[in-house]
Amino acid sequence: MKKILILLTIAFIIIIPILSSCSYNASGEKIERVGMLIENTINDQSWGSKGYRGLLEIQDEYNMDVYFREGVQTQQQVNIAVEEFANKGVQVIIGHSSTFGEFFNRLQASYPDIQFIYVNGGYSADNLISLNFNSLAMGFFAGMVAGKMTETNRVGIIAAYEWQPEVEGFYEGVLYQNEDVNVDIQYVYDWDEKDLALEHYQKMISQKTDIIYPAGDAYSVSIVESAMNDGIYSIGYVNDQQPIGSQSVLTSTVQHVDKLYLYAIEQLLEGELEGGIYNFGFKEEVITMGPYSEHLSESFTDHLNELIEEYKETGLLPHQIKK
Repeated sequence: MKKILILLTIAFIIIIPILSSCSYNASGEKIERVGMLIENTINDQSWGSKGYRGLLEIQDEYNMDVYFREGVQTQQQVNIAVEEFANKGVQVIIGHSSTFGEFFNRLQASYPDIQFIYVNGGYSADNLISLNFNSLAMGFFAGMVAGKMTETNRVGIIAAYEWQPEVEGFYEGVLYQNEDVNVDIQYVYDWDEKDLALEHYQKMISQKTDIIYPAGDAYSVSIVESAMNDGIYSIGYVNDQQPIGSQSVLTSTVQHVDKLYLYAIEQLLEGELEGGIYNFGFKEEVITMGPYSEHLSESFTDHLNELIEEYKETGLLPHQIKK
């Protein structure tokens, strides 16, 4: 029988231990406790909530004790949280954001017995793992949808950072589908900068943009809602956002980070995951396209699905295949 106990609430720490059985990795070492650090909140209906769901799936699948801390945004906060987790005997710490790569890289040598994991970055060490989404492809297929459905030949992407591969992918996908389209690309330089994102959105629709791809975390919900209310299309980000924007959401680029974390723990237990940088995407089914809107033709969605299957087999996007 599992028991969940709230042992400690200090500042924004929430400790959720379970009386668990033990799991082992390939070296015979017990992995009993996993912790997660989240930049903002688990209640954002987007990235934070999805990471938390992954932690709960680890809890259920492997009967491990799990711990999490919200609102961790600075090196000092990371240092404090990691030390507290270490004192609790946590053996794996997941940083649920690309920003944790740099934070973990600065302190991983001081905690050689802890395995650090984070997403979407270039830092690695013997006990530091980067799990990267191959998001160039998801941006490309989202771009194809936008290129197909625009009536004004103006589409927009509101991204958080210039380094996001889905930005390039979206641009290339739009033009692959329709070379006459103007692609407006804007950045807010923060995953949760809702106010600036909405400013970019308002400017875009004033210029007759009729499809928006909000490639950021918390603000994607607001953009999808606004697009629905303004009678234009959007493409959801991270989650299936049709429940928010109904059929105005043409599809969503869904990142199953919950499945990715579960997969990482499985690989750790089997001794198959070491320090390094790893990439996952459509082939591993940690990225999928969400449900298609009824406004998309069946012939187009069938064609798109065929291209996705071809990409999964070859690793090449449509414009990369020599005819």
